[in-house]
Amino acid sequence: MRELVWGKTLRSRLIRYNFFIICVIAIFVSVCSYITASRKTLEVAKNSLQHHVESISYRYHLAYEEMINIVLNCTERKTFNLGEIGRGLTPGARKKGLDYAELIKDYCAITEYGDYIVKLSVFDDRGGMVQTGSSFGSTDDARGILESGWLDRELDKTMDSYELDLVESPFFQHEGQVLPIARTLTGSRTNPGGWVVLCLSTDLFQDVLRDTTGGQEAVVVTNSGKRIASLYEPEDHRAENDRVILELQQSGQDKGLVEMRLHGKNSLVAFEKYGRSGIMVYETITLDSLKNDRIMMIQTVIIMFTACLIFGFILSVLITNQIKKPIDRLVRHIGDVAAGDFTRDPDIEGEDEIGTVGKVVNDMSEQIDTLMAERLEVEKEKGDLELKMLQAQINPHFLYNTLDSIRWIAVIQKSSGIVKMVTALSGLLKNMAKGFNEKVTFRKELDFLNDYVTIEKVKYVELFDLVVQVDEPELYEALVIKLTLQPLVENAIFNGIEPGGKHGTILIHAYRDGEDFVIRVRDDGVGIPREKMATILNNTEKVKGSSMSGIGLPNVDRRIKLNYGDEYGLTIESEEGSFTEITIRMPLEFAAG
Repeated sequence: MRELVWGKTLRSRLIRYNFFIICVIAIFVSVCSYITASRKTLEVAKNSLQHHVESISYRYHLAYEEMINIVLNCTERKTFNLGEIGRGLTPGARKKGLDYAELIKDYCAITEYGDYIVKLSVFDDRGGMVQTGSSFGSTDDARGILESGWLDRELDKTMDSYELDLVESPFFQHEGQVLPIARTLTGSRTNPGGWVVLCLSTDLFQDVLRDTTGGQEAVVVTNSGKRIASLYEPEDHRAENDRVILELQQSGQDKGLVEMRLHGKNSLVAFEKYGRSGIMVYETITLDSLKNDRIMMIQTVIIMFTACLIFGFILSVLITNQIKKPIDRLVRHIGDVAAGDFTRDPDIEGEDEIGTVGKVVNDMSEQIDTLMAERLEVEKEKGDLELKMLQAQINPHFLYNTLDSIRWIAVIQKSSGIVKMVTALSGLLKNMAKGFNEKVTFRKELDFLNDYVTIEKVKYVELFDLVVQVDEPELYEALVIKLTLQPLVENAIFNGIEPGGKHGTILIHAYRDGEDFVIRVRDDGVGIPREKMATILNNTEKVKGSSMSGIGLPNVDRRIKLNYGDEYGLTIESEEGSFTEITIRMPLEFAAG
């Protein structure tokens, strides 16, 4: 077994490679599964917490709406006439009082939250009062409400947005705090000074929390931040909870879920505020409470990873056994190829992946044989080309001296035209004798082009004008491949302007385009036929003998691509009978130093 796994054979290495890949996949799958499960657990916890807060808030909302309806029913009841009760304890007045008390008691009885109504009081400032509720009544309750200090503030609130406030109980038979709802008794004709006051117990909010909270820390506050109820809230958490609650209230959001550092632990905080009542439910859960779920996920991931390792090892052995034989045949054939035997071996080919590799090896063997033959042919052609170049450059000094002698004879005879033409021809021969593949500055390339144009203008008797436009002076020092412009200008003369039979203009425009050097050569000649445009740069036929340099447009394009890459070279735009514009694009470079 040790030799099978740790041996140096191809089979052992394949087993190790396959096992390693499966281990990596197993680790990746395990980590992804853990991350996905963790995110899912966190998402479920968030949704559960948010839903729980919404459920609590909804129960408070129902209780609030029922309390508002009770108060509205009392204020709009036309039969309330507290003036009759307050004028004396006549049997009729007492009966009226009992009827009123029974009526408001029925209001409280029809709601499931009636037990949390501390007191529902209908009274005036003349001593008339009826009341019901979970707390014992007192004849001084009306005075307690009037002297509480919060009645006017509660009466100023509108029913469309009646925010509950937490105040001290005004009743003599009840201690603690209540949430009052107060309205003017609008239904009484004879007692315009009457009021309806409903005081709701904080036990309602505490009991709802106790019934619905699953152990999470929860707080219920008014819009002013007064704490109505709380559950599972340690004393040392109150200050920080109050700060966070204040920030959430000031944020302007009615509900939300945030993740924050709270009480020294990473926690989720969910909150919801009912707009009309202003009651806000705030509940938190620490991320540490999800530890049990994480432990279960880790155990599951470990089991998955172990199973993948065992399966991976068995699979690696089976796979290597299946591919060992064809690989051995393939290795033997590659050895034959290395020894110089390029014969095709059909036994190593097949429909599977190794057979495909065998077919590629056979094809490669044949291609190597073909390339070797082609290489010999190229070397032979290269030798012939070098011989021709040597023949073209035989004794250039003899030609320079001869031309110089002709120039001096022309000077003596005062033939300025001959002097000018011989000087230009001498410059051309001097530049051509140095070869075509070196890089020169754009200025030198223009000087060489001017020598050529000088000769052509004499030949064509000023048939054309050459205009050079360079956008930036420093571009004169940019490097270009020697004899790049001359073939383009020659093409413009012979194929553009001369066939038109009229005077033309050749414009050379050089400019910078980002990191590139762009040169446009434009003539206003006869243009290029559309059918010829697509093949003009692919024509590799030998240039006509009348060409000065023997370099055509395809060769210029190929020289640029060979030096800089296929993204550079020539592009041609032409309109038959109007113009031809050839664009040269090459990297912008300058001579070092």
